Amino acid sequence: MRLSFLIAGVQKGGTTALYQFLREHRQLFLPKRKELHFFDDETIDWSRPDYERLYHSHFAEAGPVQKCGEATPIYSYWPPSMERIRAYNPDIKIVISLRDPRDRAYSHWRMEKARNVETLSFSEAIRQGRRRVGAGSEIRGYHRDFSYVERGLYVEQLNRIFLLFPGKNVLLLDQRDLKSKHREVLDGICDFIGVERFTTYPPAETVFSHRNEPIPAISAEDRAYLTGIFAEELHALNETYRIAFPLL
Repeated sequence: MRLSFLIAGVQKGGTTALYQFLREHRQLFLPKRKELHFFDDETIDWSRPDYERLYHSHFAEAGPVQKCGEATPIYSYWPPSMERIRAYNPDIKIVISLRDPRDRAYSHWRMEKARNVETLSFSEAIRQGRRRVGAGSEIRGYHRDFSYVERGLYVEQLNRIFLLFPGKNVLLLDQRDLKSKHREVLDGICDFIGVERFTTYPPAETVFSHRNEPIPAISAEDRAYLTGIFAEELHALNETYRIAFPLL
């Protein structure tokens, strides 16, 4: 057994919605737990990983003709993950949903704040708080919780993916399209994975997990600060991968 596809990024980029949508497709199987965190697990002996016991056991209920996949958005960010995925299945299909990195950073911070992991304000976290990313992590320079800015540096992550996988195996999405072009995006994902298109489409409203809650906006000062950080990144993202987020 080998999985057929992964939703591999990005965190706070609509991966929960994608996971929920694809779980409703009769030809696909995704486990009840969304994030399996297999390929970013630093406790595994990667010289001889036990795929059957540690990974495939989550897919025991899959039907004989269903294509199996899962959604763990840190895979695109955590450097060793993609090499491990390639060693596991070089033909796997990888779905990446990108979000404006400024909005993604703010949503990420709100999540960590709600989990009581973060004590800093957003302004502090994206400035002096970035020092924490280089310390206290299994891989120096990468951090699971406080990587608000770093996870939005998409070009390096995409370059790493496309060095390991051919373009036909990677589908890049814009999170905004999950709602505005809902059926078109789902049709594209089905075609990409190699299954029939939905006959009944799951509702698009599940894209935004906080859609019924008022969300305070990022301050103009913080947004301008992040724009300065991401300006070159956004330009390169558009030039190389044709994903465009506005600078303002």
